Amino acid sequence: MITDGFVYIAALIGIAALLIYLPKIWKGKAADMFFSFAPPVVLIYLIMMVLCTLKVWDLGATAPTYSALKNPILYAMVFIMLLRCDMKKIIKLGPKMLIGFFSATLSIALGFVVAHAILGSLLGENSWQSLGALCGSWMGGGGNMLAIQAALEVSEADMAYAVVMDSVCASFYVMFLLWAIGLSKVFNKWTKADTKAIDEVGASLEAETKANTKPVTFQNIILILGMGLVVSALCQYLGGLLNGLIPFFDKGTWTVLMVTVLGTVLAVTPVGKLKGIEEISNVMLYITIALIASRADLAAIENAHWWLLCGVIILVIHVGIMIILAKLLKLDIFTCCVASLANIGGTATAPVLAGTYSSALVPVGIVMALLGYIIGTPGGLLVAKLMEIF
Repeated sequence: MITDGFVYIAALIGIAALLIYLPKIWKGKAADMFFSFAPPVVLIYLIMMVLCTLKVWDLGATAPTYSALKNPILYAMVFIMLLRCDMKKIIKLGPKMLIGFFSATLSIALGFVVAHAILGSLLGENSWQSLGALCGSWMGGGGNMLAIQAALEVSEADMAYAVVMDSVCASFYVMFLLWAIGLSKVFNKWTKADTKAIDEVGASLEAETKANTKPVTFQNIILILGMGLVVSALCQYLGGLLNGLIPFFDKGTWTVLMVTVLGTVLAVTPVGKLKGIEEISNVMLYITIALIASRADLAAIENAHWWLLCGVIILVIHVGIMIILAKLLKLDIFTCCVASLANIGGTATAPVLAGTYSSALVPVGIVMALLGYIIGTPGGLLVAKLMEIF
């Protein structure tokens, strides 16, 4: 059993690194099928939970190391991720794409509130907190989920239910959307959608992405990392002060909101154009996920079937509303599917889905997913409060 804090961290990062690198070693049709169901991010969470359940490390002895690192790295990661969210690019998507995205966001929020109202008593005490964190993920990405978890102080054991629901329901939903986007001609004819504007935006964004050929330098890496850690430390300090002055939000929530504002503002400055932002934020994301999962004991999961049913209800409500709005607003299937997956799947899957429709539209999937990072945290916190009330 591991009791040393450094050995504990080294083991987590080492295992995460091997799992992330696995797709580069194991290739072929079988590997592609396996990783479509269980991407590295899911494998990291599941394997860490299994190792925690098997008592590979002592939870008590390693708790100080975990507590000292988890939130500071988390806040730095959220800030660095948001540096990619240039609002000027997001505005280029045009009104229909933005309408599609926010329609998906609102329908997901409604799905969470309704599902919790129906199954709340069966999901366990304070399930609104875990669902709120997952809602942040389904509006944005994993970073938003972790930020809300920290803000609401959701235990790792309680988050295990939400992670199981996320892994199973989201995986099957991605497969559904990949199938559905193949029906583009039939669907677009039914909704009477015009796709010319989308095709033009996709070509423009692709050209802009190819034009940025600057290499990732070690100066960029240390600058981005340094900024992230300083912002994390500063916002935690200010979050404590604001909590004392304005106790409407606790320290964690104030910290997350300040990090979100700073990241969004700096994204439209030259800081947002630094090469290496994506790479560093991904590294910090995987480390944070490994840390979080390392405290989740699978033995505590007893009523996962109710959580899976909750996920199904949320997705059924979401899809139903999106189909109705597509008909009323004449939205094409690309807008609906990518908007939906930009919320639920984030930057990992939305570009893939966009690429199956047209390779020129991959940047659109990326930009729409990045928009989720901006609204995921405040949106998830708001939905959590609504679920607490209802």
